[in-house]
Amino acid sequence: MAVRAVVIEADGGSRGNPGPAGYGAVVRDPETGEVLAERSESIGTATNNVAEYRGLIAGLEAAAELGAAEVEARMDSKLVVEQMCGRWQIKHPGLRPLAAQAAGLVSRFAAVRFTWVPRERNRHADALANAAMDAAASGAAPAAAAAEAREATVVRATGTDPATTPASWEPRPTEEATRLILVRHGETERTVQKRYSGRGDVPLTERGRAQARATAARVAALAPSVAAVVSSPLSRCTATAEAVAAQVGNPPVRTDDDLIECDFGVWEGHTFAEVREGWAAELDAWLASTRVAPPRGESFVTVAERTGRAVERLRSAYPGETVVVVSHVSPIKLVLRDALAAGDAFLHRLYLDTAGISVLDLYPDGGVAVRSVNDTSHLTDV
Repeated sequence: MAVRAVVIEADGGSRGNPGPAGYGAVVRDPETGEVLAERSESIGTATNNVAEYRGLIAGLEAAAELGAAEVEARMDSKLVVEQMCGRWQIKHPGLRPLAAQAAGLVSRFAAVRFTWVPRERNRHADALANAAMDAAASGAAPAAAAAEAREATVVRATGTDPATTPASWEPRPTEEATRLILVRHGETERTVQKRYSGRGDVPLTERGRAQARATAARVAALAPSVAAVVSSPLSRCTATAEAVAAQVGNPPVRTDDDLIECDFGVWEGHTFAEVREGWAAELDAWLASTRVAPPRGESFVTVAERTGRAVERLRSAYPGETVVVVSHVSPIKLVLRDALAAGDAFLHRLYLDTAGISVLDLYPDGGVAVRSVNDTSHLTDV
């Protein structure tokens, strides 16, 4: 029976890049999550990127066999997603035929949307791909690999991928990374009082301004050359950004609305205890799911979408350069969550201090390397 819309989850990889390789693809009902089809195959010796494209192709073929008209393809390979969306060039000649094959399949559907997801959210396809790689390495049959993945009770979720994340023990890509120095704004009265501070334009305290100056000196030490300073439009961020810019050659501070803090709605200005007392059920739902928004506020899923847009714009606009990004706790946590391919629980376990610094590198092929998280060594005397 034909289905109107499906979700494809696809992945691929190799043991060695190139090495014994395989892919996995799952087709689901978008409403119920029911698995409608699975594909898994060992493909001999290949690179991670080749295997990822093969996983996408297998998923698209399975969706076409089901008669789907609309498809959302979810992958944790930013390279494949960005190339299929036309935002990144396909420089490797070995990938062009695969991309063309995938594009031909895309043309058979009424609508296809590509979505990048962290590895944590692509576990089923990842398990199929890993079982196929194991089979490629051992010579087992592809069908046995798929069965092994279905029966596995512990799914691999390493959070890294040699194709997209240059590990510390592997050579870095030859292309220079775009480095983002993520800075949380300095202290405000609401941060001192531990109150939800979203869209309210709360200024820095005197200590917050001192933190901004100390952060500026630290950034200048970390980055001899800064191409741009980009900030949330709220004054606590722009004041911090201006202090940084003054120390790194005075590039103009550019604001980006996508870097603004989460809208906490009716919780704005309240403490956690006050929210617990007044909106207990709503708070529990919000803590349980990033898709839930505070009353009249904004969900973390929405914040992640816009911060993701901001990061990709910076990657494209400043290849191989360093950019300072001054924002708020929620956007920075979400950027780090995705960079580390972590789950949503990460958001409630990571603490980010005011004026803390995190550093990550974004490579042209989609690779990400997180260098530091919440560095506050510069604030010891503030």
